[in-house]
Amino acid sequence: MKKTDDQLNNEIGQLLFKSSPNGAKKVIAQLEFTPEMDVCRYLFDYYNQNDELNWYLLDDDITDPLIDTVTELRQYYIDNNLTNGLPAWIGCIITVDIENAKIDFEFKYERFIDLYSEYDGDDDDE
Repeated sequence: MKKTDDQLNNEIGQLLFKSSPNGAKKVIAQLEFTPEMDVCRYLFDYYNQNDELNWYLLDDDITDPLIDTVTELRQYYIDNNLTNGLPAWIGCIITVDIENAKIDFEFKYERFIDLYSEYDGDDDDE
């Protein structure tokens, strides 16, 4: 039996909650897929108790199921005609508010993770 979107959302939230660093009050996961859905870029950030933004890495035992579940959620949107006739989203920003036990999804339709902007080799400063 296929999972519902609520079940998938809960599973995603549980994975991010389980992987959150000690002292995190909010976790932010950014996932962006290639058009073929065969490669995923991701970034993981969190706010600590002092509201300082930090990044962290997830172990493969969390990253792999997280990517699989987000992919499954995207397919759910396609299968249930929840894209309003538009192309399906290619990524999302997931925010888990640990203190208030809330999860929020912001779906993205264009590239939004620029991993190499600081290291593009462009020396305009010279």
